[in-house]
Amino acid sequence: MRDFRPSSFSLALLHPRYLFNWLGLSLLWLLVTLLPWRAQMAFGRSLGRLSMRVLKSRVKIARRNLELALPELDEAERERTLIANFESVGCAVFETGMAWFWPDWRMRAITRMEGTEHVDTAVANNQGMLLLSAHFLTLELNARQFGLYRPGVGVYRPNTNAVLEYAQVEGRCRSNKYLVDRLNIKGMLKALRQGDALWYAPDHDYGRHASVFVPFFAVEQAATITGTATLARVKKTVTLPCFTLREKDGYRLLIQAPMANFPIGDDITDAIASNQVIEAAIRLAPEQYMWLHRRFKTTPEGVPYRY
Repeated sequence: MRDFRPSSFSLALLHPRYLFNWLGLSLLWLLVTLLPWRAQMAFGRSLGRLSMRVLKSRVKIARRNLELALPELDEAERERTLIANFESVGCAVFETGMAWFWPDWRMRAITRMEGTEHVDTAVANNQGMLLLSAHFLTLELNARQFGLYRPGVGVYRPNTNAVLEYAQVEGRCRSNKYLVDRLNIKGMLKALRQGDALWYAPDHDYGRHASVFVPFFAVEQAATITGTATLARVKKTVTLPCFTLREKDGYRLLIQAPMANFPIGDDITDAIASNQVIEAAIRLAPEQYMWLHRRFKTTPEGVPYRY
């Protein structure tokens, strides 16, 4: 599999079938370019509330995820979190535009970096960095902001739409080196061996393949891929938890200290350790997590489907 890097524009992208894609991207560019950040967030929250009327199946999934993951919340608290979560979904539309279209100076103006000393130490020791992240709704900003400090390599799923794929690769490589297909394990290993920072989010449910069932929030048997430990075993690699949290006046890029004694070589223990780190980060801002995904869809034999 090849790496994905910014490429020259092709006339084939101007085919009439892509008209609405270009119109949508142009509108997004216009809005994130002209509107101040606070106005974008206000429009985003409104858009998110509106989306609850349209994306009813996703509302149902998110509500169920909150019931499964956070049973300690009463019904009213869960509904407030659900509404705030969809407001965050709306904000993510604008944040994607910021990540793809904003110049570096404007991105730096709303970014507060915390924990960059851990990156400096890894670079000084000539170590590869596995950036353990998660599917926060700010994920587009996360890789872009990290790249402002140290350009790295992103792991992603290529888009089948040629225009959206072009925009995605161009946008995600504004402050990073290149992208690797999420199925390209050899490419990920190569990046780490070369001392690069590799962005990696293993928190979704990818089925039974290469997964173990371990606790995640209140769900005792959540399918969790073992790939995190596989990548972390690359020689001279440190695992740095890395997340972006939306705050009142901008964003905090949180880079945490390297995970200690990770991996130890036991799939279950290592999966539990990575889940605990991700869960702790999500609890800092649960409304900013991508609860729209059927995170707990894969169940062990004998356990009923959860949705």
